[in-house]
Amino acid sequence: MSDDATPEERLKRQRDDLRLLNQVMRHDIRNDLQLVSAYAELLDGHVDEEGEEYLDVIRENTRSAVELTTTVRDLADVMLREDAEPDSVSLAPVLSQQVEEVRSAYSQAVFTVEGSFPEKAVVADEMLSSVFRNVLRNAVQHNDETPPRVTVSAAVDEEDGVAEVRVADDGPGIPEDQREEVFGKGEKGLDSPGAGIGLYLVQSLVDLYDGDVWIEDNEPKGTVFALTLPLAE
Repeated sequence: MSDDATPEERLKRQRDDLRLLNQVMRHDIRNDLQLVSAYAELLDGHVDEEGEEYLDVIRENTRSAVELTTTVRDLADVMLREDAEPDSVSLAPVLSQQVEEVRSAYSQAVFTVEGSFPEKAVVADEMLSSVFRNVLRNAVQHNDETPPRVTVSAAVDEEDGVAEVRVADDGPGIPEDQREEVFGKGEKGLDSPGAGIGLYLVQSLVDLYDGDVWIEDNEPKGTVFALTLPLAE
């Protein structure tokens, strides 16, 4: 069957399909996962030691799946935007909230905040929390240390007119020749190996804010995810 729709009509149809997928992701799939998690908690204390190990696997994988639905939801929101322009967002409260939320979600990890976060406004929007959340999660999820240790810092460069946020971990590190692929850059896009769509979303949003994000080596081991955001006037 031929498709006589105009490019504009096909684009509208694709956007409608994406909205439907986003709605299913937000409600149906997420609700089912939360139900699985709730029943797993009810089983706690009613199984033997071997069963507890299985419950831990269920909890961990359910949490990962819920986090994935959050990331997919945020990515869909970005893709569905029409001529949205970044605004002015206060950096410190957004970053502080995400550190606390990820710290609570990953109680086995050790989070350290160096100094205080600058009370400055940056060019961003309500999706800035997703940027920080995905970078912080990545620092734990791809860390092979027990416990994983994550250090978060932020500073302002008035001369360059940017705020810089750094998230350092003590994990295995990322080889220099793989760092572009981690963000899904280039031809491979979302199929690139590495951290998956979370960091692809980070890159997309930081680009939207006219900022920058990159990877450095941490000393003595691990990775630093650094990003800059323009200061709001």
